[in-house]
Amino acid sequence: MYKLATARISRALAALVCVSTAAMAGPPFQTDDPEPIDFRHYEFYTFAASDGTSVETDTSGPALEFNWGALPNLHLHAIVPAAAIFPSNNPSLAPAGTGPRAFGIGDIELGIKYRFVQETKHRPMIGTFTMFEIPTGSPRRGLGEGRTWYKVPLWAQKSFGPWTTYGGAGITVASAPGYRNYEFAGWLAQRDIGKKLTLGSEIFYHGPEGLATAQTRPATLVDVGGYYKFRDPGFQLLFCYGHTAVGQRENYAYLGLYWTWGKGGKGDPDKPAGAAFNSMAPGTLMGRS
Repeated sequence: MYKLATARISRALAALVCVSTAAMAGPPFQTDDPEPIDFRHYEFYTFAASDGTSVETDTSGPALEFNWGALPNLHLHAIVPAAAIFPSNNPSLAPAGTGPRAFGIGDIELGIKYRFVQETKHRPMIGTFTMFEIPTGSPRRGLGEGRTWYKVPLWAQKSFGPWTTYGGAGITVASAPGYRNYEFAGWLAQRDIGKKLTLGSEIFYHGPEGLATAQTRPATLVDVGGYYKFRDPGFQLLFCYGHTAVGQRENYAYLGLYWTWGKGGKGDPDKPAGAAFNSMAPGTLMGRS
């Protein structure tokens, strides 16, 4: 995936601010953007993702994501995941990270992305991507929270030729026992490398998510990833990997396939992410879209 000249890779990662207006945002990264898909257009993802700490590794996959450009400047979003948990069962980490492994349906994610400020030559676009996590995963088995939880972010984006930078911050609101409200923030830079490949890097932070999760302490991660466009620009491969730079040791990975269609579309994804994995119940990576 990264068979590129060293100089090009260095420039792409050092900028930490960017994607062309036609390139994807959101998955496979944890940071999201404010740009909805085009009106009357559609996106479909199938993916697998993993987020693990010394407490527990949580995976999602196979998972299905669908986005619909229902109105100008607004799209509707849904993710239906299969989820799994792999506790470390380290006695020193109890009560978090103890228990049996489990696999099943995770919490279903529904969302609304709305752009309320358009981008101009000197002004970034601004929007929000509110998400509702529906308690379909079993809390007894650690596959969901057992109560509806929410993510409320604010995202901004600005493009400069083949580069785009986007990011922002938000809060996750949780009320189930063992979970807590926490803040998250991220910023990302991407660049198109030719017509088929886009590479990017992000810095993503989240606060402690509660003793019922793998992320019991805050962490700041650095992730590197991108997308490869096949012959049909509406069909792409997405990939990302990252690990902690500061805070609790954590690893993040995403691998997926993406399709888009609709009248007059750009043939490029725009989101998330699951994405941004802005929060996670044990065993489910939903919410990072």
